[in-house]
Amino acid sequence: MDNYALFTKSISLKNLGIENAKIQYQLSPNELHEIAIQSGQGKENSTGALAINTGEFTGRSPQDRFIVKDSITEDKVWWGNVNIPFEPTAFEALYKKVTAYLSNKEIFVRDAYVCADANYRLNVRVVTETAWANLFCHNMFLRLTQEELENFTPEWTVICAPGFVADPTTDGTRQGNFAILDFTKKIALIGGTGYTGEMKKGVFSALNFILPVFKNTLPMHCSANVGADDDTAIFFGLSGTGKTTLSADPARKLIGDDEHGWTEENTVFNFEGGCYAKVINLTEENEPDIFRAIKKGAILENVVFKTGTNVVDFENISITQNTRVSYPIDHIENIQPGSIGKNPKNIFFLTADAYGILPPISKLTAGQAAYHFISGYTAKVAGTEAGVTEPQPNFSACFGAPFMPLHPTKYAEMLSKKMKDANVKVWLINTGWTGGAYGTGSRMKLKFTRAMITAALKGELDSVEFTNHDVFGIAIPQSCPNVPNEILNPRNTWEDKDLYDKKAVELAKKFNANFDKFKDFANAEILAGAPIV
Repeated sequence: MDNYALFTKSISLKNLGIENAKIQYQLSPNELHEIAIQSGQGKENSTGALAINTGEFTGRSPQDRFIVKDSITEDKVWWGNVNIPFEPTAFEALYKKVTAYLSNKEIFVRDAYVCADANYRLNVRVVTETAWANLFCHNMFLRLTQEELENFTPEWTVICAPGFVADPTTDGTRQGNFAILDFTKKIALIGGTGYTGEMKKGVFSALNFILPVFKNTLPMHCSANVGADDDTAIFFGLSGTGKTTLSADPARKLIGDDEHGWTEENTVFNFEGGCYAKVINLTEENEPDIFRAIKKGAILENVVFKTGTNVVDFENISITQNTRVSYPIDHIENIQPGSIGKNPKNIFFLTADAYGILPPISKLTAGQAAYHFISGYTAKVAGTEAGVTEPQPNFSACFGAPFMPLHPTKYAEMLSKKMKDANVKVWLINTGWTGGAYGTGSRMKLKFTRAMITAALKGELDSVEFTNHDVFGIAIPQSCPNVPNEILNPRNTWEDKDLYDKKAVELAKKFNANFDKFKDFANAEILAGAPIV
């Protein structure tokens, strides 16, 4: 039901410094869709979705993400090449330039909120230069009722002006694009880039500071679902590990696919109101939920149509490999009402180990869980990037380093405490290679990975025998329903067992070398979770 005709409230942006703008406030998805097409900023695809091009930037720019260093952040943020400091005076000057740029223009404003749990919700006002960016925020943030809208007061403001390009010599940026968080002014300021993910991840980064510091709630870069017995499962994993695919389980209801909070009341809530999924090589057979969600109201980013048609060629990566779709979560049928789950019982760390060393499923102790959480490991395969001729480790702390303002051990210690308090089981799942490294072995079959996760969720691994991996120390089940026993221990799948042992030690050394930058901050339990080399 479309209630947008009721949204007649008028607003002013003078308090933001934006003067004499033509404000398009709280437009419906259909209105934003039509404006984007009529203005030449987008085209409609064969299923009714809006296809747009984000311009020069087709992904986030981590080196151009800043946090204003002030009395709130100075002693709490983990400053470095992930969290780059920005001077308050420089922010104020740049902010005035951006708001002057948006003054006297047609701009699009949306009021929404994030955090599905009412105890943690954060009201957000979004100001965008384009209609399609506003539609993206309609999809990705949580949507207000008429009553909520009438009594709405924004707590944070997101301002996105892709047409404004900064001058690094005077504005304090690295180059023309920027994404800056100011926790005192409660503003996310984005310019010089049309990539919509900067808005989504800007709010996520803000919550990754606000929730643990002020709300005793663990923010997580994860997907989550809930079973018939109201047991919640959490899936951490970097891109390409199967986070979206494996959490989309026909026997379980989806809470969300990317960003969640775990509260002190032991509930898990979605931050968002939608999904933002990769569509490279998308097929209905492999990803039916995502494929069918691409309809009117959804936005496709940087895809290419088949010649002479408006049918998307999902294999065409001539613009970028990071082709994406955003859609409201109700475009998926099997979802958890309210986007909140209780009673977390299982956590899965997903990795695509292209070295073929890690077991397809293993159980972790609390210390090992914290260690692997801080490590955030997966591996790039040969050929995915220029110059990558053999597997390369990819470590991203907490499975989301670019969005974590605090030191990774802060999140890991919170996770460890919550695991113990809730008696949660933690599993490491290797969706990568077996029988050898990439190029020699083969990718673990999806049906086996699903069977292992199902067995863990049903408690069918609680009574089986486990043995510890010789190097990583993680517990490997000796049997699992609907999975061949011989693939459970990766060493058994290698023809050359001595080579496996050698490569296992090499990978363990890569883990420990990566962890060196964290070890001075880690407690004894976390340090004991490291592989034995």
